Amino acid sequence: MSVTNPQDPELIGPAELAAYHQDGFHIARGLFSADEVAACRHYFDEFAARGEAVPGHWEPTAGASDSADPLTRYPRVIHPHMFDEASRDRLIDARLQRMLRVLLDDEPLAVQTMYYYKPPGARGQAFHQDNFYLRVKPQSCIAAWIAIDPSFPENGGLQVVPGSHDLDVACPDYADPEVSFTRDFVAPTREPVKLHLEPGDTLFFNGSVIHGSDPNSTAEVWRRSFICHYMPTAATHIAKWYLPHAIDFDGNPIAREHNGDGGPCGEDDTDHGGQYH
Repeated sequence: MSVTNPQDPELIGPAELAAYHQDGFHIARGLFSADEVAACRHYFDEFAARGEAVPGHWEPTAGASDSADPLTRYPRVIHPHMFDEASRDRLIDARLQRMLRVLLDDEPLAVQTMYYYKPPGARGQAFHQDNFYLRVKPQSCIAAWIAIDPSFPENGGLQVVPGSHDLDVACPDYADPEVSFTRDFVAPTREPVKLHLEPGDTLFFNGSVIHGSDPNSTAEVWRRSFICHYMPTAATHIAKWYLPHAIDFDGNPIAREHNGDGGPCGEDDTDHGGQYH
């Protein structure tokens, strides 16, 4: 496992970089400060408390407070950088840019943000590969997963399969809807690593890495997270759904060809490939 020293979070030394290339993921401890994390949590808590849908970004189910599924009241927020300036600034933060330049060996371009609430009792997310959805070519996308709360196995913390970044992106099977709020499942090829992250820690991982999470089985502990996805400048294609939201680190819109080849499930498969991540 590759981990950056908390006292120097912007530096990835040769050993850590080699570990990233071996395992496909890297943890930068304390990349964001406690104050920054608290501000992010406060904004999205207030956002959810208002309960007002933002079409195309956040749409809680009517009557969700009476549902046994907490994710009907607290679904993930899609592309908050499109309507929240602080989320946009976080997406193109210079610390992320410096880390990504080293990991990608290229200039990164920003293509997606998400915010997950994951309250107690929420289902997890079955094992999957991000580039199945983003379809970045050549190379792959990369995620920066920022812990807003402590993230550990019992509250549905993230699990990653080391070395799976060297695999092709697979056409997924169907997940168990009792434990996963998403429907796609890619079987782990080896024992997953169950990560322990503190608020402000940032996990970077390649788009082919198999990863997922269990349900939040705690009674009181939330597992909020802010997630960004990027592509290398050298990539020429990405799934069409992401293009209207993609920007460079100066905040300028970027243009790429959209990848309409259907992905690993084939051109005729609309059951899996149309699902955003």
